[in-house]
Amino acid sequence: MPVPDYQTLMLPLLKAVADRNEYKLNDMVELLGEQFNLTEEERSELLPSGQTFLFGSRVGWAKTYLKKVRLLDSPKRGIIAITERGLSVLEQKPTKINVALLKQFPEFVEFQTPKRSDDSTNVQTTIDESSAQTPEEILENAYLSIRKDLAQEVLNKIVAMSPLFFEELVVKLLVKMGYGGSIKDAGKAIGKSGDEGIDGTIKEDKLGLDVIYIQAKRWAPGNVVGRPELHKFVGALAGQGAKKGVFITTSSFTREAREYVPRNETKIVLIDGDELAQLMIDYNLGVSVQQTFEIKRMDNDFFGE
Repeated sequence: MPVPDYQTLMLPLLKAVADRNEYKLNDMVELLGEQFNLTEEERSELLPSGQTFLFGSRVGWAKTYLKKVRLLDSPKRGIIAITERGLSVLEQKPTKINVALLKQFPEFVEFQTPKRSDDSTNVQTTIDESSAQTPEEILENAYLSIRKDLAQEVLNKIVAMSPLFFEELVVKLLVKMGYGGSIKDAGKAIGKSGDEGIDGTIKEDKLGLDVIYIQAKRWAPGNVVGRPELHKFVGALAGQGAKKGVFITTSSFTREAREYVPRNETKIVLIDGDELAQLMIDYNLGVSVQQTFEIKRMDNDFFGE
């Protein structure tokens, strides 16, 4: 079954602590996971950032909303307990607890209308009653959408540039990633090899203890790189006595190319157009920061006695 949304989790979470005892929130995550018959894979599903478990995050947000309207209390860090108001709500035998129900409490209305710090004007913060996503999920998905559009824009720009520009771009990216020592050193190697299937070499580290061979294809998106191209590259590496190579393309690789593994000790890394654009965004190459948002959480250690 799909991972339940945070609103669906509100009532089960409140019922789970209805005996007035104190519980660890992490234990509630495990308990609710069992109640909803979630598989290990579903419990391990991550948010788009890859840093937080989706189900645990949704349980946490369910707790946050219930605490905002004082149906739950958190007497200690990571501990939750039901309140008298919470028990009163359960006595009414609700079929569900969601944002629509929480709006009956003045604390929730106040939560939706925080005051600006610069004046007394209220700014309405709308919480979608029908949304299955927590505020954290909405923010992460919006970020990914913006990033996806930017990556496509960057890739389109690369394809429209000259082959020389693409070679220089590859140099700058690899140096930003920690290879090649410096732009000057890397620039001497890229495009100088002249061997079939090899466009250049670059140091693996700043000391030049090993060398990586590079093949760069500035191809249109529909012109995919197949397995034969990789065979040529591996053959060229063997001719140089090399065991490490990077094949970079602005297009994509066929499934057969992706599955190809050389029988010898040669190790090759494939970077397609999408990954190339993503790496450029990660290492701030060809892009600039427009705006930064910091997501902060309470530092419970600061308030610990």
